[in-house]
Amino acid sequence: MESKVEVNGAKLQYYRRGEGEHPVLLIPGALGSGKTDLTPQLEKLDGNLFTLVAMDPRGYGKSIPPNRVFPLDFFQKDADDAAALMTALGFSKFSLLGWSDGGIIALILAGSYPDLLRKMVVWGANATVSQKDIDSYEGVRDIKKWSERMRQPMVDLYGEDNFQHLWGAWIDGFTNIYQQKGGDVCLSAVSKIRCPSLIVHGQKDTLVGQNHPDYLHATIKGSKLVNMPEGKHNLHMKYADEFNKIVTAFLTDCKSDL
Repeated sequence: MESKVEVNGAKLQYYRRGEGEHPVLLIPGALGSGKTDLTPQLEKLDGNLFTLVAMDPRGYGKSIPPNRVFPLDFFQKDADDAAALMTALGFSKFSLLGWSDGGIIALILAGSYPDLLRKMVVWGANATVSQKDIDSYEGVRDIKKWSERMRQPMVDLYGEDNFQHLWGAWIDGFTNIYQQKGGDVCLSAVSKIRCPSLIVHGQKDTLVGQNHPDYLHATIKGSKLVNMPEGKHNLHMKYADEFNKIVTAFLTDCKSDL
């Protein structure tokens, strides 16, 4: 099912599937929606084990209006929205799956609202941004340089011109974080995370280098790191079955509970 709920002054779109006892919030990547980014997890993870909720962050997907903006604290605002969404849906404690920007949102949510969290899985996420990272984003500022598989769902969602504008604004937002905050995306939040956490990394990811998951693994106490040698940034799509098995094993493993 899909519906909307009012959260912090905005009507957020969400998709829900399953009736399992373990609620899991799925958070998409930059500009993404629950449907464009996380369908392999929303549709294929076991609905008997999990209650799956995939969100469209404000200004993305079907959570428009409002139009998307990128102030310095836009990730914190997204994390606040995500926590409020799950609370509004009646979940007092839940787990997180966050990809790319969704992983950053998950990290901030876990550090900001530790009492709400059961477990967390992130992939393609970074706690800092460097000039090298900015250069890699600038290299794909022109959406025509995106792969067809990654570009077309966004064009279908926003239209080509709106997608190009939104993507450019996202790059500018990250550049501002680098220039005005010294590249600190979510360092303080990461240091506060105490829920059992799994970091998955595709070692052929050209947007997020190995240093990022290594830092998260070293900083988040008791966390686990799984490297997928052939995985790229969208490993959860291309290797959905393998990824979903890893996620299911982690979320259902009582030994990983603190």
